[in-house]
Amino acid sequence: MEPQAYMVTQGEGFPIVFAHGMGVDHRSLMMLDRYFPERTQRIYLDLPGYGRTPALDGPGGLPEYVDWFCGAIDDILGPRAPFAVVGNSMGGVLARAVIARKPRRVAGVALIAPVIDPVIAHRRVAEHVVSEPNPDLMHKLPLDQVLDFIRMGVNQSFEAWRRYQMYVLPGIRAFDRAAYARLEARYWLAEDPERAFGMSEGPTAIICGRQDQIVGYEDQEEILPHYPNARYAVIENAGHNVYVDRPEQVGALLRDWAGQLPIR
Repeated sequence: MEPQAYMVTQGEGFPIVFAHGMGVDHRSLMMLDRYFPERTQRIYLDLPGYGRTPALDGPGGLPEYVDWFCGAIDDILGPRAPFAVVGNSMGGVLARAVIARKPRRVAGVALIAPVIDPVIAHRRVAEHVVSEPNPDLMHKLPLDQVLDFIRMGVNQSFEAWRRYQMYVLPGIRAFDRAAYARLEARYWLAEDPERAFGMSEGPTAIICGRQDQIVGYEDQEEILPHYPNARYAVIENAGHNVYVDRPEQVGALLRDWAGQLPIR
């Protein structure tokens, strides 16, 4: 039996489902909640093995995560209700796969630093450059906390650290290491979701960081022909945790995107 999704919901109205990345949990994206309009229901899920959702049984690779995510949406919303999806990093793969599975129900998609090719060796990534290093802060932080903060972002301000500490670090401390390893061992899909659905005409936002050394920003540009109503933004001085580095810019883009959804 597949694990039931733990979720936190905010607001009431048109449903928007959020899928986080590897190694964190639903809290990582809740820092963006204030940018979404009223008359939307924001549904923040913990993926299997993260936060409070138990790990998948069996191999627990990316294909199984797609199956689980699609099933969780049906369990929560029913098999016919329209919805939108916000996916970050690995959650971007899940969001794109949902369009392939449920093309008539997905009203729009927002991809934040999304994984395009799960195979790391195939990606075109950026150079991780910190324009304004903050050695005073870095030297004060515990080594086990600061390494991921530095690796994923480029904004080393105290404010960025507080955002990371509040929204990202709790998930890092809580995830299931064995489930993570199983996912990492089967981190592939049989085909690109875009090959399955061809064209997704709903409002789309694709938001990347210029200094993202995990997924880059060039692969994301390559999928634009499949999203004719997309806004593609590359944010300067931002790494893979682009929403931690530059929340106001990411939030403004998400607000504009959500405003195009069929909210009543």
